[in-house]
Amino acid sequence: MCTTNCPKNRKALTRNADLTTVERELVLASWHASSFAYMPYSKFPVGAALLAENDEGETRVFTGCNVENASYGGTICAERTAILKAISEGYRKLKAIAVVCAKIPGGSPCGLCRQVIREFGGLDGIVLTVQNREGDVTRWTVDELLPDSFGPDSL
Repeated sequence: MCTTNCPKNRKALTRNADLTTVERELVLASWHASSFAYMPYSKFPVGAALLAENDEGETRVFTGCNVENASYGGTICAERTAILKAISEGYRKLKAIAVVCAKIPGGSPCGLCRQVIREFGGLDGIVLTVQNREGDVTRWTVDELLPDSFGPDSL
């Protein structure tokens, strides 16, 4: 799930009009995914849209929303939902992911999601955090969101 205490003020905003066609599609898909969020406790809908690639070089978009649980540890964030859907379909290379905190745009992936994004996005995977209803974003690399990280290449 997103946190409202994100480092958005440390990076320039990228206007929606300046995004690539694929990035704009991811932003729109993340908004749509947030409408399916199951969040009876927090009332905080989050959506994610992931562009992933399989071993054959084919790309596909996977979406996810946050799914809360009365046992809070059972809650899963939108980012991880989208990533797990991609992995279960054989798409293991994260190219880009857009994340929107629909109620209060401007959030950022939590630490656990950053680690999972790192696992499948490498250091150069792109993370777009939606900052407003117009679909403007802050563009990050995984390395910027999780510097000096531990990943598969660390083993």
